[in-house]
Amino acid sequence: MSYRLGVDVGGTFTDLLLINESNGETHTAKVPSTPDDSSIGVLNGIARICEESGIDPKKINRVMHGTTVATNAVLTGKGAKVGLVTTKGYKHVLQVARSFCPGGLGGWVSYVKKPLLAPLELTIEANERMGADGKTVKTLDEQAFRNDLIKLKAKGEVEALTICFINAYVNGEHEKQAKAVAAEIFTDIPISISSDIVPEMQEYERTETTVVNSYVRPQVARYVENLQASLHKTMGQDLHLSILRSDGGLASANAAADNPVNLLMSGPAGGVSGAIHFASAAGYDNVLTFDMGGTSTDVALIQNAKARIRRETRVGDVTVRAPSVDVRTVGAGGGSLAFVPELTKALRVGPESAGAQPGPAAYMKGGVEPTVCDANVVLGYLPSDVQLGGKMAIDKAAAVAAVKKVADAMGLSVEEAAEGIVRIANEAMFGALRLVSVEQGFDPRDFALVGFGGAGPLHANALGILTGSWPTIIPPGPGVLCAYGDATTVVKDEASKTYVTLIKNTNQASLAKLFHELTEKASSTLIADGISEYELEVTLQADVRYTGQAFQLSIEISQADFEAQGLDLLISRFDEQHTQLFTFALDEGHEIVMVRAIVSAASTALPLSKQITGNTTLLECKIADTKIYHAGQYHQAAIYERAKMVVGLVIPGPCIVGEMDSTTVILPGYVATVDTVGNLLINPVNANKNK
Repeated sequence: MSYRLGVDVGGTFTDLLLINESNGETHTAKVPSTPDDSSIGVLNGIARICEESGIDPKKINRVMHGTTVATNAVLTGKGAKVGLVTTKGYKHVLQVARSFCPGGLGGWVSYVKKPLLAPLELTIEANERMGADGKTVKTLDEQAFRNDLIKLKAKGEVEALTICFINAYVNGEHEKQAKAVAAEIFTDIPISISSDIVPEMQEYERTETTVVNSYVRPQVARYVENLQASLHKTMGQDLHLSILRSDGGLASANAAADNPVNLLMSGPAGGVSGAIHFASAAGYDNVLTFDMGGTSTDVALIQNAKARIRRETRVGDVTVRAPSVDVRTVGAGGGSLAFVPELTKALRVGPESAGAQPGPAAYMKGGVEPTVCDANVVLGYLPSDVQLGGKMAIDKAAAVAAVKKVADAMGLSVEEAAEGIVRIANEAMFGALRLVSVEQGFDPRDFALVGFGGAGPLHANALGILTGSWPTIIPPGPGVLCAYGDATTVVKDEASKTYVTLIKNTNQASLAKLFHELTEKASSTLIADGISEYELEVTLQADVRYTGQAFQLSIEISQADFEAQGLDLLISRFDEQHTQLFTFALDEGHEIVMVRAIVSAASTALPLSKQITGNTTLLECKIADTKIYHAGQYHQAAIYERAKMVVGLVIPGPCIVGEMDSTTVILPGYVATVDTVGNLLINPVNANKNK
């Protein structure tokens, strides 16, 4: 009997989910994160989940891990000192950047650019030139380059090196030559070249992406190596560690350490994968997801059981060319701080957070400022008098004392202030959901809503009201759903190439040949990890635009469809997507910009854990009576234990449904039903809408 373990490290908690690969039986655990060294939290969680489940750690053969190590390195500015090598004349490529300042029309007045990740004093130029056609214009002057590298090393500051030459996306031979020379001088630091990391046009974006890869690479490599060594010591040498990529696929530990720029949105991608898994099993392929944790909330749109992928990943002020699940993040989490500015006297919530330490006041870890979590405790949504299966006690008196600061500042009762805090947090999340739905041409009422994360089920019913998305789905183990997504996704890699050509000037045979070359390149990394070429699945993509446009749309097709319909399929799907986003399409001028092949291991669906059936009544699931504050008044409610609920059970609101990793609130006028896969489906009472 073998097991696989999904691990998701968040800002406040580390979530773990252990799956029996033969019958789908699951075990979960939730432990505090350890921000100073995430691996400690992971190992603590593994020790707890194995102890509580009685399973020998050596029976776990695969660990799938979603990590925020790369993300945190960028956000906190604690990455490596990066040396940069550019083509002569392009030393200031990062300084020049693009003529864009965030902050609206007046952004150029107030925008203060952060220090570059590869500072000018650690940047040197190489005397070389590759033409736009991929032919050598000027060979690399190796001796001068070697002398410059020696001077750069003498500064004693460089911890990672980036090489990015002009037009290397067409032909990377000069970069490879330069890397070989650099490796003789910088023998103990990682070296990244742009033709390996992101062989795409536009030198600024390519340089920025490769520099970010170098910036986080030493830290990620140390983390992965230390974690892998610790896991092998605990679980045996046969254990296989995989890291979740930003696009929702898995990478081997070695591939992740070499290309960490693909991990910047690793954490949120796991939750989206888990939401797809349970929503699709329940028959809902079009869903909106929101993952509310302790620090922030991540939202995404799922269409036809597939997450939308964007070709850029943004973390803080840094934007890189790396594929990621189209997740939008807002600073509204359970630990988001509520405050009333002295000047405006208007209640604000977030983006500042109490984090894992000191945390919300109710957690009794030293926090005293009011948070969204404390507001939920005051309202009775997060019960303090009944421990619902978790390991953490809740102090309502501390929560009331914290929220009273807001109440006194605004002349409100504590309950009114708490409800105001929760409503503002809900509106912030609703705004993010509009970004991925309404602003992309989708009506949220055509989608179900999946709420998860430690705090998501507390707010899911309210978000369903705001979006009109029914049913609102609370999957089993919502607080550890990211870990479930990590454990059920597949290994993936991709290869791309710039191909700026009008569709009318190319032909299917030429494009098919290029797709084949890219497929072989992407497949090679998976085959090197021991995956048979017969187990690989291939998806083709082309980035298409109308001639003269400054942006493009990624059009996805299967190999079979491309062989059957050819270039006409690219045109029709591009026009369809362009109309969806912008309400119009043109008859001609279609231009391909990039082509890529995405290769993944064939997915083997794990059996779903068997759900409880029988005649258990709602009364038998009841833990206690309580009351909640909603819409300006108190309501009598009940607290139920989710672990006892059977398939088909109907749970009318108002009530609280508790479990180990999260708490679900069902508001007055709404009712939940347990479906065949264990989801709670929340709908308005007497709702006729059936999706």
